Amino acid sequence: MNTTKKYLLLTLLCVVAPAVAAWWLLHSGVLSGYPTVYEAVRRLTGVYVTVVVTRLIIGFATAITRVPKRSAAHQQYVNSFVGVLKIILIFIAVIVVVAIALDKDPSTLFAGLGAASAILMLAFQDTIKGLVAGIRLTSNSMLEVGNRITVPAAGIDGFVEEISLTVVKVRSLDNTILTISPQALVDGTFQNWKGMEERTGRKAVRRIYLDTRSILIGDDGTVNLTRFRQHMEQWLARQEAVASDQLILVHQLDATPTGLPVEFVFWLKEQNGAPFERQLSTIMEYVYAQTNAFGLRIYQQFPDQ
Repeated sequence: MNTTKKYLLLTLLCVVAPAVAAWWLLHSGVLSGYPTVYEAVRRLTGVYVTVVVTRLIIGFATAITRVPKRSAAHQQYVNSFVGVLKIILIFIAVIVVVAIALDKDPSTLFAGLGAASAILMLAFQDTIKGLVAGIRLTSNSMLEVGNRITVPAAGIDGFVEEISLTVVKVRSLDNTILTISPQALVDGTFQNWKGMEERTGRKAVRRIYLDTRSILIGDDGTVNLTRFRQHMEQWLARQEAVASDQLILVHQLDATPTGLPVEFVFWLKEQNGAPFERQLSTIMEYVYAQTNAFGLRIYQQFPDQ
């Protein structure tokens, strides 16, 4: 924490001193012979005290948000609460300042706000929606600081750096900062990569299409496709790049006009984009090469067919 932040609260406490001096001056009788000056100083002192106290409370609230929390979700709850508290404090302070300036009872002004509630709701609708959306995101464990998210509609793919009442800041993979509202995330769809990061690898699913005419029974009575599937599962389990403690499955799907699909399901330890794709390509290249060794053919549509 830098020097400015470290001594912020002490600075705010120090600015109360002028208000104390002005208050003493009002009650000392020095200005008793100058009613106009007395009234002006009284109102200015009231406005000053209101502003200083408001800033002091907001400073304390801001300091609370900087205290390390148990989790990112807890941090978001505190940030949301402090954000709403700041709005309420500023709103009350404005009413009190207006009441002092007009020499009115603040309670009468608050009572008259019922008719203006619709206008206030309209003015703070983004903040209110952001608060509700932020609580939904964190309470349902949909989003936390540090998560990698992808928002296709907004072209966002990166790591969440900050979640506030009105904006979610995301650092993209090229280190640019992108922003999106919490409401947009709740109303739309986004992909959170948290589940993948918590596991030991990243899931890979690929299919090849075999010519059904190449599926034959061998001399030992075993279908070549059966031997191919068993071989590939055993081979995948031995690969260093493959997470052997996760599911490894090679199985056939329903036949199609373009051949018999054989699906490969396994997990790679590598999770990052480019290395993941390179390892996956190497594995699938071996798969294609092995089909000939088992007498299988990849389905291809030729012009004379």
